[in-house]
Amino acid sequence: MPRFTKGMLNKVKCTSCKSGLLKPTFIDTIFRGHTCTSCGGNWILIQDYVSWKEKNPQYQFAENISEAEVSEATDSKSALLCPISGAIMQKFKITAACEHRLDYSVSVGGLWLDKGEWELLKSEGLAGSLNAVVTRQWQKKIRQESARQSFQDLYRAKFGEELYEEVRKTREWLQSQTQQADIRAYLLAEDPYSAER
Repeated sequence: MPRFTKGMLNKVKCTSCKSGLLKPTFIDTIFRGHTCTSCGGNWILIQDYVSWKEKNPQYQFAENISEAEVSEATDSKSALLCPISGAIMQKFKITAACEHRLDYSVSVGGLWLDKGEWELLKSEGLAGSLNAVVTRQWQKKIRQESARQSFQDLYRAKFGEELYEEVRKTREWLQSQTQQADIRAYLLAEDPYSAER
């Protein structure tokens, strides 16, 4: 990956609002980034973040972010272009439960955070995992969690909340038993006490 100089983005317009300029700054005064002079979004090179993280392995990000800060988080719905390469950035979810998606430039390893998304990441306990969020493993885990949640919602709708909880507990109990096959056969038999098959 090429190394970019500090001044490369000084005259580049914001990838999101298209009106502000990206100015060099430090995110939370700790690692390098560029902040839009108009919308307040941040451009971060993952290599700068990782380099800072390696030098400060014990650093703990504050997670007690106010509701007001988190509620201000905006999310670009349309595709954004990388301010360095001009390529379309990919959208990455941060968790299965959160609708916000971060824009990541695979070609340069850069991440666009809309205004308030950094605070959102801190509130979710993910500020220390920024480089992990944009990996295939992380995104695969989110897809699996989303699928699991969809099936849970489906079964809840089908059975009703109370019955679903009973069935779920019974299933967990059954999976913990050493004689699962025999128990299933007993439960599924039309008459488990009949000699006739």
